[in-house]
Amino acid sequence: MVNISGSSQTGLTLITGATGFVGSGVVARLAAHRVETLACVRGAMVSMPEGVRVLPLGELNANTDWRQVLAGVKNVIHLAARVHVMHDTEADPLTAFRIVNVDGTLNLARQAAAAGVKRFVFVSSVKVNGESTPRLRSFTEEDRPNTQDAYGKSKHEAEQGLLQISKETGMQVVIIRPPLVYGPGVKANFSALMGTVRRGLPLPLGSVNNKRSFVALDNLVDFIATCITHPKAANQTFLVSDGQDLSTTELIRGMAKAAGVPARLLPVPVWALQAVGALLGKGDAVQRLCGNLQVDISKAQSLLGWTPPISVEEGLRRAMAPDLSPSA
Repeated sequence: MVNISGSSQTGLTLITGATGFVGSGVVARLAAHRVETLACVRGAMVSMPEGVRVLPLGELNANTDWRQVLAGVKNVIHLAARVHVMHDTEADPLTAFRIVNVDGTLNLARQAAAAGVKRFVFVSSVKVNGESTPRLRSFTEEDRPNTQDAYGKSKHEAEQGLLQISKETGMQVVIIRPPLVYGPGVKANFSALMGTVRRGLPLPLGSVNNKRSFVALDNLVDFIATCITHPKAANQTFLVSDGQDLSTTELIRGMAKAAGVPARLLPVPVWALQAVGALLGKGDAVQRLCGNLQVDISKAQSLLGWTPPISVEEGLRRAMAPDLSPSA
């Protein structure tokens, strides 16, 4: 686990998206290590750990004025984004994603560079690499981007713009592409799956022999903290995960073990799941449950000397116990 103690070493750090799932974990981590932190939030003032200054901010777009916020800031951790949604109601999703994820990000980065910010840490997405990997093949940072939806495309465009700003201004940029993040407070499909497991309901996923990478919230937070100050992180792109890939069957068994309940898995063949999914118009959902998506974290390990501080088992234990907050 990286040591980031001491605000004199780290410097004033601005976090956008500070009340989000990942942002809350990052704020807690920096506050615990007494890093001088500014937490940018949307809307009304919110409660934050002691010592964290809260700054309400409006919309994130090309016109947001960050100049007063950025005064004295040494590092920016940019988490705020229009997130991926399963059923987007926007008439033009790509334009909606670009307004926030591209225009808003690059506007912040340009003003950060002008204000003298040293390092800009951008949390992107594995969707820049693609939606799936062949069996026994992992994504690497050197792979050609293969975005397949509007969200992934917007993240890739933001990455490209940030690298250009870094080249023009000298501000250091770090890009992090996590796969699915899980932990206390996780939402959406992962939360629904945890609830099903807790209730002991049977799932037809006992014969899924795929491999997928995940990253526990505490591991991602630790990696973000590493990237704030590690000299070798400057101007690099990283994939990050728990370092132990799981099949969907193994994931559910791990959830059940963490919750202290039996895993009720029915051995339905994958081809049958795919057929039913296609019939019901749920082919994409079946692909996520049965397909492969693996990432190679050897660059983070070799270049930064980083290893995930908690195991998959511990990550699932914390996720299945919602009263636990991310560790410092």
